[in-house]
Amino acid sequence: MQQQRRKLMMGLGLGLMSRRPLAAPQSRPLLRVLAWPGYAEPEVIKSFEQSSGASVELTLIDSDLDLWQKMNAKQGANFDVFAVNTAELQRYIGQGLVAPIERALIPNLALQLPRFRQAAAIPGLNAGQDVLGVPFAFAEMGLIYDRRQLQKAPDSIAALWDPGLSRRVVAYNGGTHNFSLAAQSLNLPVPFRLSDKDWAPAVDRLIALRRNAAGFYTQPEESVALFKSRQAALMFANFGRQQLLLLKAAGVDAAYVIPKEGALAWLDCWVISLAAQQNSPLAHAWINHLLGESASQLLSSRQGLGNTTQETPDYPAGDKLIWLQTVENEARRNHLWHRILSGDRAAKVLAP
Repeated sequence: MQQQRRKLMMGLGLGLMSRRPLAAPQSRPLLRVLAWPGYAEPEVIKSFEQSSGASVELTLIDSDLDLWQKMNAKQGANFDVFAVNTAELQRYIGQGLVAPIERALIPNLALQLPRFRQAAAIPGLNAGQDVLGVPFAFAEMGLIYDRRQLQKAPDSIAALWDPGLSRRVVAYNGGTHNFSLAAQSLNLPVPFRLSDKDWAPAVDRLIALRRNAAGFYTQPEESVALFKSRQAALMFANFGRQQLLLLKAAGVDAAYVIPKEGALAWLDCWVISLAAQQNSPLAHAWINHLLGESASQLLSSRQGLGNTTQETPDYPAGDKLIWLQTVENEARRNHLWHRILSGDRAAKVLAP
């Protein structure tokens, strides 16, 4: 679901590295960490090793599928702690790969911003009374517009359907998120759970988006080329602020806004492997360390991501964010979107 958003932002110069090259001395405890590039910077690892007396073995992943496959090997016994987004976490819980978080062992939870302290209010973070993850990194999917064409910032998702912007809108080529956008524009209460009666209006809405759009992209670089070549005025930023930076670098007078309906947003959490209970105290210490000031600052300054302990100008606390959740039927969303993009009429799109 989310792997493409990371490739440009965090993969440069890091994608070829999978593990730290030197094995840890056997005389020291070993913590095995599985994470995205940029989540555990070298100086962060070094300071943790110095403070804990342990060695860290870092394994990097490049997609949600890669993470799933690595954690399923030997039922997660190869790793002590890993990073996963809330939309994916429930399937790890269902597979019996996740241990509950002992909040008392993570005093830096007190440093987190208010929106991240209430675990019960974050969908996908809990199983019964247990908290299964600690929020760490996030980014949202806002709107980007060309200030030379639009003097007033768009304030609603509905702008993607504005007939006044016909053929000047660039949108994302993906069924999962596009059906959530359609649900937002229809004021449905939960954009990730379409009921039987919601599918037809959502399909109609996405057919209207196809007709209004100048084109659809799958990669950040492609979105910039499309935005410029079609002289677009507005874009749905599936990859968030990294697309804003790319557009500015390409000479576009671009600006970024969060629509009033709220922006779809992903939230990555640190999670402890159930199969590695002997290292649970060390894993909790790692999470506590990663919530510290230095690691949080590096996450935002180097990776352009929001961290959960510090408000930044790019990620103010007042933004309305809608955390991604597992959708009701991802395969159906993508199948219907393919039909919509191919130019089918509503009746044919929904035909069995």
